[in-house]
Amino acid sequence: MTGTVGDTYVAALQHGLADLDGDETLVGVVREPTGWFHATVDENVPDLGPPADLLAETKRVTAEFKRGGMCDEGAHNAAWEETEFAERYRTYLDTEDAPRAALTDLRERLAAEESLVLVCFEGPSKRCHRSILRERLSGEDGE
Repeated sequence: MTGTVGDTYVAALQHGLADLDGDETLVGVVREPTGWFHATVDENVPDLGPPADLLAETKRVTAEFKRGGMCDEGAHNAAWEETEFAERYRTYLDTEDAPRAALTDLRERLAAEESLVLVCFEGPSKRCHRSILRERLSGEDGE
């Protein structure tokens, strides 16, 4: 038997909107968390946050789309596609030692029957790296 892995966003936790049993470990996956983020999760694994250059590029492209009249969610999701965020993030997970080690640690915890919930900032209407991590850890993406 193995533990379970899910995901949610920090505002859902803060406002009681996340559907949790209460025995899960809340694992932040944010490169540069705020103090209030740390106060909401049990731990944070910054190496599983997207690389700084990818985050910066995506934020820049999002801002360009917003200046062009797109709403926040639309601009974010369009920037995700424009920057090839998912593909580049998967490459980061596959080729860099720190995220590979972090994923191995989480897999071992799941094998030991710990239940994990991956947490970051993006709400349900925005594409987010935590879904890629959840798929990786649950084996949904063929890994």
